[in-house]
Amino acid sequence: MRQDLSGKVAAITGAASGIGLECAKALLSEGASVALVDRAEDRLKELCAELGPRAFPVVIDVTDPASVATMLPQILDKFGKLDIFHANAGSYIGGEVVDGDPDAWDRMLNLNINAAFRSVQAVLPHMVERQTGDIIMTSSIAGLVPVVWEPIYTASKHAVQAFTHTVRRQVAKHGIRVGAVAPGPVVTALISDWPQAKLDEAIAAGGLMEATEVAEAVIFMLSRPRNIVIRDLVILPLSTDL
Repeated sequence: MRQDLSGKVAAITGAASGIGLECAKALLSEGASVALVDRAEDRLKELCAELGPRAFPVVIDVTDPASVATMLPQILDKFGKLDIFHANAGSYIGGEVVDGDPDAWDRMLNLNINAAFRSVQAVLPHMVERQTGDIIMTSSIAGLVPVVWEPIYTASKHAVQAFTHTVRRQVAKHGIRVGAVAPGPVVTALISDWPQAKLDEAIAAGGLMEATEVAEAVIFMLSRPRNIVIRDLVILPLSTDL
């Protein structure tokens, strides 16, 4: 039986654009209240004004531990609880390792791994206390199938997969579900550094998805009966060789 999400409270990091924003919209349409978490303050406030009274901006830099420490208190002060946390914020770097910028790798790895793990840890005590909750991690097909074009990004998403699978088993006894949505290439700002020829080829071949399609997959995960967890949900364009 499908779980009703109306009345739930969700928080989504990286919610000012892309997959995060579309997941926020999808949850709002299901009747949930949503804390949109991002560091883009002006954009967040503009979006929440458009999305209505159940959308609440939480201005946080997830790479700053002091900032992350204020996230849950802001959410609880507004809504009184948190049922769903979607660790979605991330960045992307592709290309040949031999030509890469290790400093840029460090920034991406800090966001995709350290910040994601820290933000989940920040909300878990509240969920453990309530003995219920959902954690969704935005992973990638690169977390399951090593992608030659993007070795550093692939490594970051393998870390996300490992974290998802181990934490899920730790917190299941508290009624908390943990799962990863693992999309293939999605039309977002994350692939803005793709070579134009590669991007044009992917679009022409139908090898890219829209963020709304990922949001629909996340709603499917969250709406399963409480005794069911979708551990990994891989969503790919039909025209892909991954």
